[in-house]
Amino acid sequence: MRDAKRRVKILSEALPYIQRFRDHVIVVKYGGSAMTDARLRHGFARDVVLLKAVGMEPIIVHGGGPDISRNLEKAGIATRFVNGLRVTCADAMRVVEETLAEVNRGIVASITAHGGTAQGFVGAAGGMLSARKLAPGEHGQDLGRVGEIARVSPALAEFAHRRSAVPVIAPIGTGEDGLSYNVNADAAAAGVSTHLQAEKLILLTNTPGLLDENGALITEIAWGEVEALVARGVIHAACVGLRE
Repeated sequence: MRDAKRRVKILSEALPYIQRFRDHVIVVKYGGSAMTDARLRHGFARDVVLLKAVGMEPIIVHGGGPDISRNLEKAGIATRFVNGLRVTCADAMRVVEETLAEVNRGIVASITAHGGTAQGFVGAAGGMLSARKLAPGEHGQDLGRVGEIARVSPALAEFAHRRSAVPVIAPIGTGEDGLSYNVNADAAAAGVSTHLQAEKLILLTNTPGLLDENGALITEIAWGEVEALVARGVIHAACVGLRE
């Protein structure tokens, strides 16, 4: 009886949010320990199924950094980061694609196991993300096959609205040159949110959020303040084009 009353209380408190976000696109960036802890993985899949069941339109954009690093090590390929972005040569890109495809299948299977329906989209085969090569960063460092989101297919929003399946997207974009590019998962989620004008972007990660010079959490910020933090080197501008 106590559990039943608790569920009723939770649902009654959630009702205003369900009504507000019903039929709206909610982009969820899935990463961090939520992907590696079994209990959190199950909770995530269950919550995604619930969001879809109450009429919201979740779109999942996932990472896979730890798995990629582990598989690169197995392949004898060194891992190097510049400003938080993984330097990706052609050989590394093959490992990235294989790893993210495997992670993607696992997420789809988990959502399915919890009573939902999901469909994975990975790279050129998915056809949802177009990318352009990221320009050399500080000191002219070329990051290789690292890209930024250039375009998100309108078919993605249409798919989310008209199909019962939840889209699960790996952060791999296809360039006009036909090559695949490794896109930072946070930047990919932000790009999907921006291009589709999502109602909400939720980031699931190990970090507490945006931090200032003293390590304090910033809960609200204007765009001009973001630019100032980038200029001072407090944060890095990994998410390109969000102001468009």
